Amino acid sequence: MRLGLSVGLYGTALADNFGLVELVEDLGYDSVWSAEAYGSDAVTPLAYVAARTLRLRIGSAVLQMPARTPAMTAMTAATLDIMSNGRFMLGLGVSGPQVVEGWHGRPFGKPLTVTREYVEIVRKILAREEPVEFDGEYYQLPYVGEGATGLGKPLKIMARPKNRDLPIYLASIGPKNVQLTAEIADGWLPIFYSPERAHETYGPLLDAGFAASGIEDKRSKFDIAPTVMALVTDDIEAGRMQMKPNIGLYVGGMGAKGRNFYNDLARRYGYEEAAETIQNLYLEGKKMEATLAVPDAMVDEVCLVGPRGHIEDRLAAWEESGVGTIIVGASDPVTLRTIAELCL
Repeated sequence: MRLGLSVGLYGTALADNFGLVELVEDLGYDSVWSAEAYGSDAVTPLAYVAARTLRLRIGSAVLQMPARTPAMTAMTAATLDIMSNGRFMLGLGVSGPQVVEGWHGRPFGKPLTVTREYVEIVRKILAREEPVEFDGEYYQLPYVGEGATGLGKPLKIMARPKNRDLPIYLASIGPKNVQLTAEIADGWLPIFYSPERAHETYGPLLDAGFAASGIEDKRSKFDIAPTVMALVTDDIEAGRMQMKPNIGLYVGGMGAKGRNFYNDLARRYGYEEAAETIQNLYLEGKKMEATLAVPDAMVDEVCLVGPRGHIEDRLAAWEESGVGTIIVGASDPVTLRTIAELCL
């Protein structure tokens, strides 16, 4: 397995602690990934990392599709690709209704259709084969709808990407979204990935997507790259407690009741009662109680936490489940070094 470092939603903190990136580059990590929600953006930290490193690949996990037109995303990807000498990987996600409509002021729409159209346009632009035209349900190039001047014309991106086939990853959770990811993307960015449940939960969906892609032996070319919170510690109880606030936030607060995709995932994993409790407490403003309601078993499934020997056993389970890249969510140098020693 390759290793990546997640700098998370607040990649701006790199300005004060770039030593972590320098450390993982020295340790042989493959990549650094940044994210965005409704705080700092994911692109600027990646440009900063690219400018100060020589080998590390840089990836967005993820850029929010509703925040940018497909053309703007293609321009950004091309720019980072050129400036990093071909080291950029484009990770995309649809986000959720609360952020899409509350922050970006756009209708959430049909995620599957939005994603398919968006990725197709981005690929057309980066390929530079011809001026881009597209007539979809959500995106039209040139735009000819209400308020159009009629002056729009098909255009071809002026920049020349170093890698016209730069990898596109998708963050997806729901069954149909995971299947679509396997069909149209080069990699998958799952969250709260459980290696023990991978084949049962995701295997048939990935197989169906690979078959629909029409690409021979796509499975061998497809990168499963979960972000995994990690901590090497002999005090496993204390370690679990450091993992629980993030799980509680997503399962309890990242989405409205009935439209929280992370809560749905916890339920599919068999934690129905816990998922209900966590969400109710979180939405009532009882964040500490919600955190304490996260089951230890769920932490152990989806995180890497515990003594060195335990981490080694767990890493083997992740690799056996088909993971190609583990994006490590950790800021502890000992953890990052230990995982490198065990994995690389």
